[in-house]
Parts: sequence; C-alpha cells; structure tokens
Amino acid sequence: MNIDEVYRRYQELQAWVGWTGEDARSVAATSGLLAPHLSTLVDDFYEEIQRHPNALKVITGGQTQIERLKGTLIVWLRELLGGCYDPNYVSRRWQVGWRHVEIGLEQVYTNVALSRLRLGLMRCLHEHWPSDSDELQTTVRSLNKLLDLDLAIIEDAYQEEYALRLQRSERMATIGQVAGGVAHELRNPLNVVKTSVYYLLNARMPTAEKQVEHLHRIEKHVVLADGVITALSNFAKLPVPNRTPFSLEACVREALDANPVPDTIELLFDFPPSLPPALGDGEQIRIVFANLLRNAREAMPQGGRLTVAARETNGLLETTVVDTGVGIPAEQLHRIMEPLYSTKARGLGLGLSIARAILEKNGGSLRAASEWEKGSTFTVLLQTESPTPVSSPVRSISP
Repeated sequence: MNIDEVYRRYQELQAWVGWTGEDARSVAATSGLLAPHLSTLVDDFYEEIQRHPNALKVITGGQTQIERLKGTLIVWLRELLGGCYDPNYVSRRWQVGWRHVEIGLEQVYTNVALSRLRLGLMRCLHEHWPSDSDELQTTVRSLNKLLDLDLAIIEDAYQEEYALRLQRSERMATIGQVAGGVAHELRNPLNVVKTSVYYLLNARMPTAEKQVEHLHRIEKHVVLADGVITALSNFAKLPVPNRTPFSLEACVREALDANPVPDTIELLFDFPPSLPPALGDGEQIRIVFANLLRNAREAMPQGGRLTVAARETNGLLETTVVDTGVGIPAEQLHRIMEPLYSTKARGLGLGLSIARAILEKNGGSLRAASEWEKGSTFTVLLQTESPTPVSSPVRSISP
C-alpha cells in the first residue's frame, strides 16, 4: 500500500460525494452528543455478530478477543467523529479492508455491519438532538457522506488485496501445473538419455553400430527436451508482431513443408488466386499453421484427408484446416485452447494456446469445431492488407 496514492484516491472520492470542510465541522460537532452512546452501539454490534455464524467464525479468540475488538471499534467511531481526515486516518481505514481479507471475512458483512452502525448513530442523533431540525438534516447528510467514504475506502482495500491474493494463488497453481507438465515431458527423454549413457559407459566391446544407435537416441531425445523448453519460452515471451502484408498461401505452404503429411493422408489445398494479402507478422502466423497442421496430422495416425482452404469474407481472410481424424469430445472442446491442457497422452498443451495468443496479437482469432470420431475444423481469421473495420478479435470456440 502506498499511503500517498490511497490518500489521493480518498480525496477523489471526497470530491465525488461533495465533501467539504463544513461537512467535517458538522460531524465533529456531534462528537460530544454521541460519545456517551458509543459503548451501547458497539455492544449491539457484537451481539448481532454472534447471531451470524459466517461472520462469527473469524473471531477465534472467544470473549477475550471480542472485548478487545470492542475497544478497537470505539476508537474507530471516535476517529470517525473527530473531524480530522488526514492520510493517517485514511491509512487506518484501508488497513481494515486489508485485515478482513487476511482473516477471511467476506466484504458483504462489512457492508451490513456498517449499515447497522449507521442506523444506530442516526437513531442517537434524532433522539438526542437539542436544536432545530434543519441543522439536524445537514448533520445527517454530512455523517452519511463520511460513512459512505469510509465504506468505499475499506471496500477498495478489500478488493485490491483480495485480487492480489487471488493472483498469487493462481500464479502458484500455474507454477504447479507448469512444473508437473515440464516434469512429465522431460522425464521420458532424460530417462532415454540416461540409459543410453549407461550403456555407452558400461557395455563391453559395443559394436560401432550400437554406439551410433545410442548416440542418435541421445541426440533425438535432447531435441525433444529442447522443444519443450522452446515451447514454454515462446509462450512466455511472445514478441510484439511486425504486421505487414504477406502471402497467406506462401505462409501455409511453408508450414506444410516444415510439417509434411505422410502418404497415408490425402491433402486437398484450395487457395484462390484472387486472395488478397493478409495483414500480420508472417513468421508468427506460420507458427500458428504449423501447430494446426501438426495437430491434424497427429489426429489421423491411420490416415485420412486433410483439407486446407482459404477465402475472403466480410473483409477478413478465413482459412480452415479440416481433418478426418479422431475428433475432440464435446466436453473437452471448450478447454482445448487453455494453457497446459492437452487431449493427447503426450504433449505440454501449449500449441493451441500459443496459436490463439499469436492471432489475437495480430488482430485475428481462432475458432474450433469438432465431432468425436469424425474430425475437427480449425478456422483462422486474419485481416486483409486493407482491412474493413471490424469488432475486436473474436475469442470463441464453436461447439
């Protein structure tokens, strides 16, 4: 927490509700009137808490803690009526919200608790006010402004601290997922390397052919391990795209050359000559198609048909990669673009995540449709060289 930033925010909120020095003086003038009743209000406050298990559960120290908390609340109310709303005052309000996150008290209970205190304070004012009603109404308005400001800064602190803790929790969960995925992907190639090294060190009179075989095994699995690390690095540090016009057909053909399909797969390629250039980073888009083509090939281990077709529609270039492979179960389809989620026995689950991230950075989108045991269709949408104004990139997965 930066107290200067918090105080500036509090001043901004004061301006929103029209808080003035006259309001501060009006509230301070009630201090003597309300002081004799604060203990009664606080007792009522904690009696009510004890009737609500979800609020009471955060009080783990029994009656001793309740008595201590009563004293703290009386100090809080005296500060509320004191007329000095400086950075230290705001800091203590902020810490209330932070503390509620720490002890696990839901913000809704702070809201209703403050409402109960508000009602008690207003009741005391009306019952004991010594002068005319116009002045009372002015004071009530000022006190309501102040209570609203207190609640706003407490809730602001609560939301910020809650979000930070949630981010830390999610980050730790992600680290755990990444660690598990990396361990799974690296353990097999490392075991192969280990066994081959053991053989080369301990075999008696190995033939030259056997030595070469094990050296090739080591090289192959080092490349596999390096591919896992490269995939993670690409996902974590995706560079800003250099968006220029490029030939979509040439880009896809380069991806095909790098990921050739076996003879058991029939390849259909349909790119009309009239297709305009696409707008994007051609090198990055090639990674997208390489991932899609590799997935399509792996989905058809017994062979099948792969269709890659493009067309211009509504100012966008639409490219479909269609396979007749195993398909994706309906209950998994909505998750396949999540990082670290994979439907394969092997695989880190980053290919489609990287593809979608690349396309979004390039002003495009990726859609998926699939039918179990019949095949899948992945659709890449890209802007043309002179794009027609369109809405923000679509992030959807079609069932």
